[in-house]
Amino acid sequence: MPLFAYKALRGGAVTNGEIEANDRREALRMLDLQGLQPVKVTDTGKGTDRKPEAAPVAGEKKRGERSPSAASAAEKEIPEGPVKLKRSDVVLFTEELSDMLAAGLQLEPALRAMEGRQELGNLKIVSVKLRQIVRDGNSFSNALNRVSPSFGPLYCSLAAAGEASGALDTILQRQAHYLKTLQELQGRVTLALIYPAFLMFSGIMVSIIFVTKLIPQLTSLLESTPGAEMPVGAKILIALSGFFSKWWPVLLLLVVATGVLFKAWKDAEANKPAWDRIKLRLPLFGRVVEHRFFVQFLETMANLVGNGLPLLRALQLTKDATPNIHLRAHLEEMIEMVGDGRSLSKSMVRAKIFPSLLIDMVAVGEQTGKIDEALQRAATRYDKELNNSLQRIMALIMPAVLIIMALLIGTMAYLMITAIFQTINSLSGR
Repeated sequence: MPLFAYKALRGGAVTNGEIEANDRREALRMLDLQGLQPVKVTDTGKGTDRKPEAAPVAGEKKRGERSPSAASAAEKEIPEGPVKLKRSDVVLFTEELSDMLAAGLQLEPALRAMEGRQELGNLKIVSVKLRQIVRDGNSFSNALNRVSPSFGPLYCSLAAAGEASGALDTILQRQAHYLKTLQELQGRVTLALIYPAFLMFSGIMVSIIFVTKLIPQLTSLLESTPGAEMPVGAKILIALSGFFSKWWPVLLLLVVATGVLFKAWKDAEANKPAWDRIKLRLPLFGRVVEHRFFVQFLETMANLVGNGLPLLRALQLTKDATPNIHLRAHLEEMIEMVGDGRSLSKSMVRAKIFPSLLIDMVAVGEQTGKIDEALQRAATRYDKELNNSLQRIMALIMPAVLIIMALLIGTMAYLMITAIFQTINSLSGR
């Protein structure tokens, strides 16, 4: 059996020794069970032949045999394959890990501490898998990508940027803030949409009652009244009622088919750049997408450059962390221009995706030699503008729904009441 030399920590003290194991992974696992924190484990190239061991005396454990408590903890079944997490779980994981890294813990001990938390649920499983992959020599970003799809490519790219710059704790803190802000925003949107959704549901139900009950009764009344003249609006309303009553299954099928086709078109690799361009041009929401890109670009660049990473490498990592393919293509052009010797501000001018104020702030940072501080100040400014854009959207949702429902129900009620009054007038005039 191979013999591995190890250097490990126990209670802050360094321990050296050798251990027999079938492979390096098993050696790491055995050290873990002994309460040792591996620092270095190497194969000595030597091996020993294991002789048959005598049967143990009752109550005596074999050499290397795990205690029942350790065995139960280590042999607990961990599900194979990726683990799905809720957004709240991702936020909690990011917050706790960034706090521990900022407190001075190394990555593996921090993940070990999260393993010991009994109340974390799936996060405990994710922490176990991440620590095993990191302990085997893989990068943290690669481990995230392999363990759970819930982290997403943006999260993994930012983690890679943090590892490259040595500022993983800072980037995780910013990512935790971003995810928490996004979670709070979704909660506010959900809360704000409860009342409009109730209004829309009520409006739809009233419209169904109009179409299925009231309009047919009005039609029968007008047709049975001699000399009654039906208003043009009522005729249009009755025609629409008949059309929807007869063809609603086909219309519903068309709506579903349109949604499916749009999703298929949007998810196709060839159409993703076009869809990303369209998202930037949407009223109100396009501005939010654009400002979110500015904030993410500036914060990531400020972190990477501030931690000593070369500008070109920082741009490459920032490009990888950008989910919008259209914007990523412009960042690729910027990378080529910076690689040819142009300054960051000039390459931003050529890219034509940044506002002039942002470029001026970056140019001032280049002139003063404090580009990371300038990027951070610009990120703070555009983060405020992003919040303002979101608040404007939230403020417009309720009035827009109210106006739409008032127009829909008010129009139908007006046409019906007009038709009834005309019928009454025609009867009274006879």
